[in-house]
Amino acid sequence: MHKVKIVNDPVYGFISIPYGLIFDLVEHPFFQRLRRIKQTSLSHYVYPGALHTRFHHALGAYHLMSQALMSLEQKGVSITEEEKEAACAAILLHDIGHGPFSHTLEKNLIGVSHEVLSVLFMESLNRNFQGKLDLAIEIFNGSYHKTFLHQLISGQLDMDRMDYLNRDSYFTGVHEGVIGYDRIIKMLNVVDNQLVVEEKGIYSVEKFLIARRLMYWQVYLHKTVVSAEKMLVLVIKRAREIMNIEAGSIQASSHLLFFLKHTITAETIKHQEDSFLTKFAGLDDNDIIAALKNWSEHSDFLLRLLSKSLLNRQLFKTEFYNEPIAEDSIAAVKEQLKKALPASATFDPEFLIVVGSETNTAYWPDKEEILILYKNGLIHPMSSAQDYILSSSSFTKYYLCYPKLIPADA
Repeated sequence: MHKVKIVNDPVYGFISIPYGLIFDLVEHPFFQRLRRIKQTSLSHYVYPGALHTRFHHALGAYHLMSQALMSLEQKGVSITEEEKEAACAAILLHDIGHGPFSHTLEKNLIGVSHEVLSVLFMESLNRNFQGKLDLAIEIFNGSYHKTFLHQLISGQLDMDRMDYLNRDSYFTGVHEGVIGYDRIIKMLNVVDNQLVVEEKGIYSVEKFLIARRLMYWQVYLHKTVVSAEKMLVLVIKRAREIMNIEAGSIQASSHLLFFLKHTITAETIKHQEDSFLTKFAGLDDNDIIAALKNWSEHSDFLLRLLSKSLLNRQLFKTEFYNEPIAEDSIAAVKEQLKKALPASATFDPEFLIVVGSETNTAYWPDKEEILILYKNGLIHPMSSAQDYILSSSSFTKYYLCYPKLIPADA
């Protein structure tokens, strides 16, 4: 009997972490950093309970992976102990490359995706653990011959999505996101190395897809969340501009200053990977919050306004439209801002106007489809199921963000 560490999780109850590789990964500083990164970025500005972290989510996804592997094994699917440990390690580390406030500053603070950074962290950990993560990295990258193991980590019905929907709905209190994760896991099977869902689980899968779509509009793409996130991006943009003119006037942690000073790309990381990962591993939400507090008293009007507004939740007005926003509407907002800004303001008010779009798709039939295993042994993609009525169309909303007013004391 392997000794385990028990963690009490508010969503699933007790999670068992076996001593050995998995426990050592959880204990590593790279993984512990995830305690200091919020799972849903700035959504707590709308849903005050949404203060859970990437650490919570990674442990939850690991727990669901353990449950899925156990269920598949009980159905006769051949999975070795080595493969189980590797798959669990891969899902545990799948988000280890996230930076401060998760997706909000991705490719803004650092010009590399969190998926790329996750692989770099896994490779670094693999060197530290003398190659014990070789198989985990293969599974994570999708190069291992048992395809279903990768699909459990990254697919339309993976353990990552299963946990974040369940967990985010729990902490936000948005019940539309609640899914029957336990039933879906029990309905999973494997045919020809491909993950399939038994016919009895089709309605649970449909509920999962609907829940995901609703959570995007109601939580992740909520107009107030979009407003706060775009403001944070503008703060970093403005801080960078000031750094280029007067570097000494920007006060921040050494880790944050490094990423404000340097433009980081996948190519630049190659030449200083270990140094870069060490600096990135020291960066979390706390660096950004501390910087905002400093910058809320900065001499630069724009940086001061944005930082103070974010700290005090004086957020931009956000308008959603079903069609691309007309240029005359943007021009009208710009004119309105010109009148509201103090006479001493020397910047283009367009800096404070954010225009963009967000697209939400419940299901992508053009990607790797969810496969349904029918009682007669036939397998059909989800999109061709007769009982399946959920639209696979993409829905795009266009947004316009700008200050509601300019505080006199900004």
